[in-house]
Amino acid sequence: MDRRPKILVVGSLVMDLIVSTGRFPQSGETVLGLDYHTASGGKGANQAVQAARLGADVTMVGRVGEDDFGRSMVKSVGDAGVNTSRILRTPDACSAIGNVQLEVQGGRTANRIIVVSGANMKITPQDVAFLEEEIARYDMVILQYEIPMQIDEIVAAYAHAKGVPVMLNTAPSAPTSGELLANVTYISPNEHEAEDLTGIAVRSAEDAKRAADALLARGVGNVLITRGSEGAVLKNDREFIVSPCVRCEDVKDPTAAGDSFVGAFCVAVCLGAPHEEALQFANCTAHITVSRLGAQPSLPTLSEVVALMREKGFDAGRYEALC
Repeated sequence: MDRRPKILVVGSLVMDLIVSTGRFPQSGETVLGLDYHTASGGKGANQAVQAARLGADVTMVGRVGEDDFGRSMVKSVGDAGVNTSRILRTPDACSAIGNVQLEVQGGRTANRIIVVSGANMKITPQDVAFLEEEIARYDMVILQYEIPMQIDEIVAAYAHAKGVPVMLNTAPSAPTSGELLANVTYISPNEHEAEDLTGIAVRSAEDAKRAADALLARGVGNVLITRGSEGAVLKNDREFIVSPCVRCEDVKDPTAAGDSFVGAFCVAVCLGAPHEEALQFANCTAHITVSRLGAQPSLPTLSEVVALMREKGFDAGRYEALC
């Protein structure tokens, strides 16, 4: 491809309210926190920002409230280079917020997140009706589950009808219709979401292979299961790839790691990378993300990812032209 890939993200914007502590509280217990800050996030917005920072031409469709959080989130996404003209304001709902708790113990950080969906659940079929014709302009569509499932189904059907590949990030976990799966090119659950979708506990690469086979049997083209520090696996009718993670010795915040991985993988695929290379590119991107605090503030630029790929001995030639 001799141009920037064009990627459409239909999804969520969430303002993360982030508290770190040395220990998660038990039920009914109060503990003292270590730090607090806010950061623009949301799975859709994170994936859009990551793809844009990696050189893609990204448009986002979504909704925010008519409040300070909404204005701040739209600015954050726009500052990353994302086209925000299709992000609408909602007068009858607040912008979504995410209560992010980080437990910091030594060099390990765990997180717990509660999302209040607000305006994200106000996206209507009318908001996306323009895509029935315009979706053919894009090289890839990225969807997630922090918006109404009906919207994902409609957009995936539009894309499928025009031959545009769809990446469905099945987070947070939710029941998924056969109609949606039949229109999906890539599905990217983590281990827990894969188990929810298939009933197969994913504790090893072999378990992931079995879960992937179950999803392939339901009509999905490619299954990409992320496994945290164990890396990721990808399976389709021709390939089974186990891609180890790029180890990070000082994990600061894993909040946006999955979004970073998905955004990077989609950019690489749109640039024509084979799946094994796309997984390497995504793993390097996620490595940088977890080494930093916050969702969108942690997402790396293409030059940073290319530098890490060179350091790790990976071929970065495909991406250098976009730097």
